[in-house]
Amino acid sequence: MAAARFTERLNEQIAHEFAAAQQYVAMAVHYDAHTLPRLAAFFYRQALEERNHALMMVRYLLDTGAAPVIPGVAAPQTDFPDVVAPVRLALDQERRVTDQIGGLAAIAREEADYASEQFTQWFIKEQVEEVATMSGLLDIVERERDRPMEIEEYLAREAFDRGADPTAPPVAGGVV
Repeated sequence: MAAARFTERLNEQIAHEFAAAQQYVAMAVHYDAHTLPRLAAFFYRQALEERNHALMMVRYLLDTGAAPVIPGVAAPQTDFPDVVAPVRLALDQERRVTDQIGGLAAIAREEADYASEQFTQWFIKEQVEEVATMSGLLDIVERERDRPMEIEEYLAREAFDRGADPTAPPVAGGVV
């Protein structure tokens, strides 16, 4: 069984992951409403990814005999002044999640909960990729803020859909 302190914090992280998924949906809808389909698709995929992260955490708690808590989440930000603001918010969110995952790993280590520490390692690797992706996208949208179709073209050229990661933890329900 996972350490009690780790379980408590992982349940908090489930809330953060679901909130991130909702925020990404709001960003996607914003771009969809402005007829920027590539940006919309990018953020819809991000929303699914965050939802799956939450469900990976749920599955881990179930597998270790702990009780997952499925939270309500605060409403996401839905109004953005320009094409840059959602991406800037996304990068801030990914940096915050990186700190949260690091905190989870630290708790697992402090509690000598080696299974939970190992579980967090995949998320640490994932956060490096997420921050790098959002940093790069922010560079592009800041540079092309007045030419959103250039951003769309960039996203059309780049392959951001990495596909399934065979090393990823399983999700609750097996739904990806």
